[in-house]
Amino acid sequence: MKTCENIVMETTKRGAEALGISVSDSVVSAFGAYFRFLTEHAQNYNLTTITEAEDVANLHFLDSLALLNVMNFDKLNVIDIGSGAGFPGVPLKMVCPDMDLTLLDATGKRVDFLSKLCDTLSISALCIHARAEEASHDSDMREQYDIATSRAVAQLNILCELCLPFVRVGGYFLAMKGASSEVEVEDAQSAIETLGAIVEKSVDYTIPETEVTHRVIVIRKTSPTPEKYPRRFAKIQKSPISS
Repeated sequence: MKTCENIVMETTKRGAEALGISVSDSVVSAFGAYFRFLTEHAQNYNLTTITEAEDVANLHFLDSLALLNVMNFDKLNVIDIGSGAGFPGVPLKMVCPDMDLTLLDATGKRVDFLSKLCDTLSISALCIHARAEEASHDSDMREQYDIATSRAVAQLNILCELCLPFVRVGGYFLAMKGASSEVEVEDAQSAIETLGAIVEKSVDYTIPETEVTHRVIVIRKTSPTPEKYPRRFAKIQKSPISS
């Protein structure tokens, strides 16, 4: 009888192959360990309601790895904003170990989980407990990253104000969204322009062995973000940047 870890490992390996992503046996085993650690701590840390083996492999691990078909992460400086249980940052680092990874989350318990997870998986990553709208005003973090990622559920215009200030000019913000996000992207155009960026493209992908299709909005930083952004979160929520 297969264990849940075996199911996760097999599903992740098959899915990665279907996506055209090479994953070594040792990394496949590490995904099994990730699943075990996640399911042991999900409730205590309020991380995810998705805990079934195939669902974790598909909707967390493979969903994260799909970004490798959107952009090359090798040797780049990457920040995952609102990382939560580590998605997409940790799976990306597992398959692309030469990238530098920062995991940022506003909840202390989740950062504690991320730190312990990285220790368990022998992953080198900087885990930071801070609010994005405050951290991006820190000169050590502002416009210092080649790529920012986020799988947060906030509207794109809000996400852009929180994430784009971390990205260097010429770098990218990869916003992970649902397949029906055209209106959201249209509504965010003014914010994206104001923050010094453009939408370069949108990439749709279907998670292997599922009917789930997601979209990555690829936003390129073209000029420095004005110093006043991001604003306080209450202000961002109350008055998102609009035309």
